[in-house]
Formats: sequence, structure tokens, C-alpha cells
Amino acid sequence: MAHKPAIDTKPPWLGRREFLRGLAAAAATLAAGPLLRPLMLPTEVWAAPASASPLVHVARAGSYDLDLRQPILAALEELGVARHLRGKNVVLKPNLVEPHAGDAPINTHPEVVRAAARAFLALGAGSVVVAEGAGHIRDPHDVLEASGLGDVLRQERLRFVDLNTAPFATLANPTRLSGLKNITLPRLLLEADLVVSLAKMKTHHWAGVTLSMKNLFGTLPGSVYGWPKNALHMAGIHACCVDITATLAPNLAIVDGIVGMEGDGPIMGQPVKAGLLVMGTNLPAVDATCCRLMGITPERVEHLRLAAELGLGAIAKDAIRVRGESLETAAVRFALRPDIPAQALLLK
Repeated sequence: MAHKPAIDTKPPWLGRREFLRGLAAAAATLAAGPLLRPLMLPTEVWAAPASASPLVHVARAGSYDLDLRQPILAALEELGVARHLRGKNVVLKPNLVEPHAGDAPINTHPEVVRAAARAFLALGAGSVVVAEGAGHIRDPHDVLEASGLGDVLRQERLRFVDLNTAPFATLANPTRLSGLKNITLPRLLLEADLVVSLAKMKTHHWAGVTLSMKNLFGTLPGSVYGWPKNALHMAGIHACCVDITATLAPNLAIVDGIVGMEGDGPIMGQPVKAGLLVMGTNLPAVDATCCRLMGITPERVEHLRLAAELGLGAIAKDAIRVRGESLETAAVRFALRPDIPAQALLLK
């Protein structure tokens, strides 16, 4: 019987003095521009002037059996990220919801996790850690083994951290749309050089879509917010999507749209073979591009509209530079839940 992958609930972190200095820098940076992570990486990549249009790379990937590392490497080069990764500590945050087989459209596919890890290591990353705080279950082993990600962790010798139980710190919520004064996040994420939202392309019965911003719900510890993190749902899903994005300030999004989900997502819908990977350094812009590829109007998705109004990122079509595949040639219309009026979200 294969052994369980090691799950580290006590990851190493910086000394107290260095950590507190980092939090102080983070607070100052959030005040100036919420999507810039402090001190870790060159500002020309993650903090382009407000007049600059965010860049989103759309790549075709027809199967999980392909070498997915190649389109990810190409995107990292296009986005200007590749040359800055040597020695950096990278955390990959996949979307792991419930124990289902890897080919199901519910969780980020383990082969996308493998490819991303290999890409970052090939570019000289000092370490790659996979981390998630699943919302529906307390034992991450169940979802790791059922999804096939446990096998990938063992084969690639990747460390997994359960964000539900990892050491955490509490930061002031810079946007407070939800009414939450503070956001509690795992220290692993706050100290990482690069935090990657490794999301799944899905519809969502309440949020409209669940992409790189909604994926960040899994960064908040269940030991604080409970299971299935109902405190966040009660505070407002859309508002919390924005608050968490502004507080954590992740550097990169990679959305697994090779097989997505339509209809009653994020767990009860049907698979859609979109054959796409969508990547970028600005999460609202990535999610807006995904929406257009899915046939959904991003301006009608409340958390994307709010993020744009607060200056966290552009969502207007003419404000985003799309590279790789065009929106017109790559689009695959996703159906919404039957009781959601089509005019509410779908592009005309």
C-alpha cells in the first residue's frame, strides 16, 4: 500500500523579527497598491502603472496527458515572471474541494499541479510547496488520495501543507467590503515569495463563477473560520473574494480549464472540455478573461466588478492584453444553473 504523503502542519518560517518586518512592509504596500506583494519580486512585474493593461496568457491544452509544463513555461516567459524565479519560494494553492477522482471537473487536476511545480523548479525556484485548506472536509488525506494528487506529491517529492491547521497570523483587512475588520492567513503564504492561485474553471451557484479569486477561500484556516467556512459565506461571498485578494495579494493565477464545470457548480455541475490554461499576474484580469472564454459577462460578476472599482485589477475587455489564443477562437460557452436567468451573466 502506498504511504500517505507527508502533510506538514508546522512549516518553517522566518524569525519573529524578520516576520514582523515583513508584515509591516505588507501593510505599507497594501496601502499603496493591494496587488503588490512586499519586497519579494521586482515591482515592474507585479505593480505596473495604473495606465498599463494587465497581460493574460491563454494557452490551448487539449488533454491532461500532454506535457503541460511547456504552455506554463511559455506563459511565465510571456508574463515576465520566468527570469525572476531563481531561489524563490513558491506556494501552489490548488482548488481541492471534495474527494473525487482526478478526471472529475471538481478539483484542480493533479497533472496541472505537477506541471506547474516542474515549471517553477526548472526556472530555478528554491522550493515549491503545495498547500490547501479544503472547505468541506477536515482530513486532507481523503481528497489528496481520491483526486490522485497524493500520488503526484509522492512522485515529485513535493511537500503538502494543510492550510486549515497551519500556523497563522492576522492582518488588517484593507478593503472591509465584508465587514470583517481582519483577515487571518497562514504564515506560509505571507512569507512566500510567490503565491499561485492554481484554480479550476467552473461556474458557481452563488458566485456565478469560481476562478482564481474565489479559489482563495481555501487559503483561510478552517481552525479559525470553521468548515465549510460558513463565516465567510455569511459575511458575503463576493465581498470576501475581494477582501481576501486584497489582503493576501497573490502574485499569479493559473486556471485549469482543460476540463471545467458548467451548470450547478462548483461540485454538482457537468464537465466541459474547454481545453485551456489561462494565466496572468493580475487575478481580476485573469478571471475576467476566463469569464469571456466561458461566455459570461465579467462586469455582471459582482466580485469582479467590485475588484475593478477598488483598483485591484482591470476587467474591461479593452483594458486587458490577451496573448496566446484569442478570445474569439478559444471561447467555449458554459451553461449556468437552470434557475439562473441567462441574461444575468451570459454574454449576448
